[in-house]
Amino acid sequence: MESDLRSIGELARDSGLSVSALRFYDGADVLAPARVDPRTGYRWYAPSQLADARLLARLRRVGLPLAGIRAVLGAAPGSGDGRRVLDAHLRRLEDGLADARRELSLIRRLIDQRENPMTATPEEHRFTVPARALAGALDAVRFAVGSDPGLPVLSGVLFDLDGGLLRLVATDRYRMALAEIPVDASDASDASDASDASAASVAAIVPTALADALRALLGSGPGVGPVELTLGGATVRVAVDGHRIEGAALDHDYPDYRALVRLDPVHRVALPAADLRDAVASAPTRSLPSGPDGADCEVAVLAVDAAGRLTVAAPDPGAPGPDALRVAVNRDFLLEALAAGAPGQLVLELGGPVAPLALRTPGHPGTFSVLMPVRLPA
Repeated sequence: MESDLRSIGELARDSGLSVSALRFYDGADVLAPARVDPRTGYRWYAPSQLADARLLARLRRVGLPLAGIRAVLGAAPGSGDGRRVLDAHLRRLEDGLADARRELSLIRRLIDQRENPMTATPEEHRFTVPARALAGALDAVRFAVGSDPGLPVLSGVLFDLDGGLLRLVATDRYRMALAEIPVDASDASDASDASDASAASVAAIVPTALADALRALLGSGPGVGPVELTLGGATVRVAVDGHRIEGAALDHDYPDYRALVRLDPVHRVALPAADLRDAVASAPTRSLPSGPDGADCEVAVLAVDAAGRLTVAAPDPGAPGPDALRVAVNRDFLLEALAAGAPGQLVLELGGPVAPLALRTPGHPGTFSVLMPVRLPA
């Protein structure tokens, strides 16, 4: 009955949401009022909407994005969809906290250098990684290294030691590639303190020429011994099987890549890498000014239908079906990412027509590539 309706002010008071927030969530199609007065525009809410408003208020407090709030409130009873959204959000929060701890550790180091300029010296860390794993990681990221002279920070491979993992990262702003390698941390400057070495956080941008020289040193055979890397100072040092190379690290602050690779895919499609490569190579393309420096590039369109089937569609401006997802991407970049990835099965993750898409190898969650989509003209 209309007499049971709550005014917007009453719902705000009882739910903990402000009146302006309730108006916003109405406009965002998250929590629409049960009745709107046609003359005054005043909003009225049903008693059953109080529970949704209280849930919305708590979701808002934990920073759940609008799309996640909409998904939780719209989840079908018994589907478990709401819990999955919360689990994914919790993982993002935990990852963000881990990143914050790491950044604070680096900030403390910088503060120490500012406060003790006469005694502070860069701390170097020496550790070993399997040669085969390092070669594979370099092969997986090399294609994404930037070459724009105006962005020298991207003209190398980031070697990011984070505890027991070495991450290699490369990006040119249009694509990004990452690879992970487990390390055998053994700081030679103090071998008795292996626990400190295994918890080390240090990074260096290895110039492209030095990264290529390292890859050539590793060769292609299985007989190469472990690779000893030294990072942390101005010089990157490499030793393997009696050979040594070294070079100056790039003196830049690499962009924070972690936030860029926390994707929230709508579709995950598993398929053989060779099948996707053949389909992309033979599909029609369209030339659009979306490459580096605004240059034209050939664009392919990946389409996912309501049943989750992936096709490489014609990049025409025709409207897709109501439940279809179409993601346009630089065709050459996609082929290079496929060539750099492992053969066999891959998982393609798509979040939307303007969201980054990821190519992953099952069983290797830390090694993947991300491509920025190309916006198709209407």
